[in-house]
Amino acid sequence: QVQLVESGGGLVQPGGSLRLSCVASGFTFRRYYMSWFRQAPGKEREWVATINNPGVESYADSVKGRFTISRDNSKNTLYLQMNRLKPADTAVYYCVRGRFGSTYWGQGTQVTVSA
Repeated sequence: QVQLVESGGGLVQPGGSLRLSCVASGFTFRRYYMSWFRQAPGKEREWVATINNPGVESYADSVKGRFTISRDNSKNTLYLQMNRLKPADTAVYYCVRGRFGSTYWGQGTQVTVSA
């Protein structure tokens, strides 16, 4: 069965960096678009970034220039490098197979940006 397991979240000060990882199993990873979404307290889930197999990236305007999505198909792993973090980036971050409308989500990892 499809499994997506995120890690790398934590507490960081504003301006700091974190790298999230998502290990995928149960499907042929390299064949799929992969995305990151996030959900802040009291808000709806928000798309963050997507990467396809050749490595073409797309980003939400709110993170463009600060976040970088990448993948290592040899390790079935998706990454999200987050730099210049802001308190507004505080959320649970989810790894998703595909993009909008996907039914395959990880359990999420908490990112808290606070002084």
